[in-house]
Amino acid sequence: MADTSLEIAEMNTKQYIVVQIGSEKYGIDIGYIDNIVRMQKITRVPKAQSYFKGVINLRGEVVAVMSIRKKMGLEEDVFTDKSRIIILKLEEKGLLGIIVDEVCEVVTLSDDQIEPPATGPKKGKDSFINGIGKNGDTLISLFEVSAIVEEKEEK
Repeated sequence: MADTSLEIAEMNTKQYIVVQIGSEKYGIDIGYIDNIVRMQKITRVPKAQSYFKGVINLRGEVVAVMSIRKKMGLEEDVFTDKSRIIILKLEEKGLLGIIVDEVCEVVTLSDDQIEPPATGPKKGKDSFINGIGKNGDTLISLFEVSAIVEEKEEK
């Protein structure tokens, strides 16, 4: 009988790649991640939204790259040797790269380790968060990937 409760607990877990953006840690559902690549030359695209940095050539495929910092209204990216481009695979839109300051670790969180985000009107970077994961003493804001990649008119 104890086996079934363990199996149920295992079924309700998800893995997240934990990334650092500024001083905060964010989790990205590992199911969306196609690849993680080192920073490389990004070719600018004229007249693109301010948060689109441009495109990269990834094994012969052109991939758009976005500054997650700019999209969330944070300060400009600062590239270091730890900066990475996380390649997300999205059903309708194909591949999209997002720039993060550092990739930290992979964590597995169960449903009871995830709290809903604070309620209230979602503005700015809060609209990209769908939960807060608790990994030991560390709190990890969990990205809502669909909200990050959605094209919203900037006002």
